[in-house]
Amino acid sequence: MELAQVYDALTPLRAPLQRGEYDLHRMVREALMNAGLPAAHEVRLAPRCRIDLMCGDIGIEIKRGKPVPARLLPQLTRYCACAEVAGLLLVSEGRVRLPATLCGKPVRNLSLNQLWGIAL
Repeated sequence: MELAQVYDALTPLRAPLQRGEYDLHRMVREALMNAGLPAAHEVRLAPRCRIDLMCGDIGIEIKRGKPVPARLLPQLTRYCACAEVAGLLLVSEGRVRLPATLCGKPVRNLSLNQLWGIAL
């Protein structure tokens, strides 16, 4: 699976701001399934290391609001250190500046606010 393929499958998604994080999990999973990309929910990668979704070998972490990079980066790095993860997509309401790679694996952020075409 390609990271760009998963990213592109989620760009039509328009999530209302008042949704809870598990509502976003469901919406992202449904968007992937509608694009013909099955995804597994709450996948355990290692002890005390569970990612929100796996779409093939692409990990997807979902965050409400604008996550704080100092707390987020260690979590994403743990995911990228796992052999099952070939790339990582962060789906968040706000845009987060992320490195292009973690542990040598590609990383992207899909900002739900940007999909609406507004800056919040």
